[in-house]
Amino acid sequence: MVDVSRSWWLLLLRGLAAVVFGFLALLWPGITVLALVAFFGAYALVSGIFALFAGFRHATRSRAWLIVTGVIGILAGIVALVWPGITSLALLYVVAVWAVFSGVAEIAAGIHLRKVIHNEWAFIVAGALSVLVGVLLIIWPGAGLVSLAWLVGVFAILYGIAMIALALRVKNFSNRVDVP
Repeated sequence: MVDVSRSWWLLLLRGLAAVVFGFLALLWPGITVLALVAFFGAYALVSGIFALFAGFRHATRSRAWLIVTGVIGILAGIVALVWPGITSLALLYVVAVWAVFSGVAEIAAGIHLRKVIHNEWAFIVAGALSVLVGVLLIIWPGAGLVSLAWLVGVFAILYGIAMIALALRVKNFSNRVDVP
């Protein structure tokens, strides 16, 4: 149990990165495809690296799901950064597929995390939001890049808040375990 609580700061960094990314997407909704690809690629890469690092630090059953989430994030980031000239529709599908797969992995990780931390909900909520955004993007692909920027921005802020809440809950769990 202590292994999970020691890495609370990784969850906090993921949450803060998501909030910053979300605000950037909302502040500049008319940015070019290249800039949105770069923002998304950097965010997915950083989030994936933190998830992968956390997965290798954990000795729990959620370890595999964190590693899967990390690999998916890293791959999505690499695809976005290697092909910056992709069209908005291709970007939309890259974001949608990444959101669905990473959301499912995070829901599964949250379910496993519930076995370690009672009444845990933030990871599951973040995963459900990710799946919802991905499905909405697949259903309505013609919404346009500006709409995508707004949708991704709002999602990233909500996701980041859920990750920050999870980090604080895990940190508080650590404090309760360490106190005799």
